[in-house]
Amino acid sequence: MNSDRSAGSAPAATARRALLRFGLTGAAALGTTAALGTATASAAAPATPTSARRPGTPDEALRELAAGNRRWRTFCERHPDESPAVRQSLTSGQHPFAVVLGCIDSRVPPELVFDQGLGDLMTVRSAGEVLDEAVLGSVAYGVLELDIPLVMVLGHQSCGAVKAAVAADESGERLPAHIQYIADQIAPNIDRTQQGDARVNSTIDANVRAVRARLAAEPDLAAKVTSGKLAIVGARYELDAYRVHSVV
Repeated sequence: MNSDRSAGSAPAATARRALLRFGLTGAAALGTTAALGTATASAAAPATPTSARRPGTPDEALRELAAGNRRWRTFCERHPDESPAVRQSLTSGQHPFAVVLGCIDSRVPPELVFDQGLGDLMTVRSAGEVLDEAVLGSVAYGVLELDIPLVMVLGHQSCGAVKAAVAADESGERLPAHIQYIADQIAPNIDRTQQGDARVNSTIDANVRAVRARLAAEPDLAAKVTSGKLAIVGARYELDAYRVHSVV
């Protein structure tokens, strides 16, 4: 979704095409045949250590997340990478293939939503996906130190943090203690062209876009994006359909 890539880079072009098609569901899921084929093949494969099948490119990482979400929403979870062999292999190191920056909401655990296991995802969670130095540092660690090729900012339907920010903005009342900090960070992304539930719904997406854009503007991360080694994408989880789709 970020267009800053080196000209003539085949990996970058491949990742760009994948991101433009990125939907994680249905026909938009990086190509229905490819995504479903990945899901079917993965379901039939025995559990192996994470490092043996780690996606190494943004495109591959998106495909793996697409397949995992399809398993989740069709109740065909594999619960991969939980075997004794995998647990033992992870004692010597980790090789996650994606960073998922999500909300703290208990209904949206990334490992379940994407049907992943130990060592597969580096998850960073804050209310409303709000960024601070600790969150930024955690994301950067995954990308710069562990060479993770994909960062996903994952918002979700009925986000309580966004609802609180919208309500506080409309009423002018202060929220308790440190919760006001969360609301203050979300407030610039409130869609005031909408009303009621539509305002909350639109703000959820606007907040994902803003967080993604801020991450993409970080110089060290931007350099990785430009080289085609990293993609930073926005997505949203629908609580009622168990579905993840892109936010562009």
